[in-house]
Amino acid sequence: MPPGACDCHMHVYDRRYPAVAGARLLPPDAPVAQYLALRTALGLQRTVCVTPSTYGTDNRSMLAAVAELGDSARGVAVVDASVPDEELRRLHALGVRGIRLNLSMGVSATPAMLRPLAKRIAPLGWHVQLIVPADRLSALAPDLDALPVDFVLDHFAKIAPSGLGGEAHKRVLRWLEHGRGWVKLSGAYLVSEAENHDGRDAGALARSFLAAAPERVVWGTNWPHATASAGLHPWPDDAALLGLLARWCGDTAALQRVLVDNPARLYGFAA
Repeated sequence: MPPGACDCHMHVYDRRYPAVAGARLLPPDAPVAQYLALRTALGLQRTVCVTPSTYGTDNRSMLAAVAELGDSARGVAVVDASVPDEELRRLHALGVRGIRLNLSMGVSATPAMLRPLAKRIAPLGWHVQLIVPADRLSALAPDLDALPVDFVLDHFAKIAPSGLGGEAHKRVLRWLEHGRGWVKLSGAYLVSEAENHDGRDAGALARSFLAAAPERVVWGTNWPHATASAGLHPWPDDAALLGLLARWCGDTAALQRVLVDNPARLYGFAA
């Protein structure tokens, strides 16, 4: 991997922090030490830790992980409309560079939060990260088009391979081309329609995003694969998923852009 390669999407789980009422994913503990073994094996050097839906707006597990990982890490927090500005500034000082709204499996986010929160995080230079079913993107389009900050769509924008060329896919391509959004090539197994969910069938989608705006695409492991823990699909192979990314990129310059240059710009890592 190129020096400074970044895993832009992972989570930590720690039983010391209680799950929010109604949480649908309750995986076993997944500590930083275990993750670091994977990061080292994959040849990655930077990490973006995202507060998972399990904890609602409790960001303590994410912040503890970012502190343990030090300068090699940034965080994406989950907040709601009641968060004080002082708390946002505190999170920034601790390494947070964005907020996430989970409109798929979350229990604390609503579309009505999108514009007010985006306005409040704009002075910090943050972005909004969204996980939302592809069939809801059209309804959210007016809000996303009006945001004063960048927005990042998780997990291939939740578009399945059979959605290639469909309305949601075309809309995401327009956002990329017009500099409105970003896409994470994370969780290929989540959108895969193959029997083994290995993510290979997501290649055409990945290449379409890379062709539309190679400077607005990032990648992540989605470790520790909480949906696999819940039995929703087979366990993915992290090394194989990284190998898929290398093939989709096609050359070392494109891989450098996705793994190093783009994350540095989006999350504020040193060049």
